[in-house]
Amino acid sequence: MDETFPMTREHHTPAGARLSSLMLDFFKVNSLLLASGDRLVAGLGLTSARWQVLGTIVASRRPQPVAWLARDIGASRQNVQRIVNDLERDGLVTFEPNPHHRRAHLVTLTETGRTIMQAAMTLQAPWANGLAEGLSVEDITVVHKAILLLRRKLESAAGKVDADD
Repeated sequence: MDETFPMTREHHTPAGARLSSLMLDFFKVNSLLLASGDRLVAGLGLTSARWQVLGTIVASRRPQPVAWLARDIGASRQNVQRIVNDLERDGLVTFEPNPHHRRAHLVTLTETGRTIMQAAMTLQAPWANGLAEGLSVEDITVVHKAILLLRRKLESAAGKVDADD
């Protein structure tokens, strides 16, 4: 047994041990994905984080306040606010009055933001297609289902923690 980490694999169920291994790979994949995304959209003046926020704005059915965008991304409101402020400074988003809340303005894309987002998605399609080469749609679907299930469990657990605060 490793004395540095007394809670080793012998304490895991077989599924827990496998999931722990998957998590380590997932952290690495996430880092590689962000770095690759940064390189992909750097020429557009974006980073993966800015692209993610723009994508969340596009995916929203209507303009949303920063707090809702942060919830949809699973990030802190403060971090998303900083990114949105940078995007506004660069003319990619604008703030509109929120009829339901005086201080929580709604975030919308500008025409420049739409153009940049379209350019990013034009770059994304061949990139994603290349990453998908050698993977079956069925395998991708199974992985996607597993990730969604883990996400729901984590969101549920976070809700329980938040409710206890």
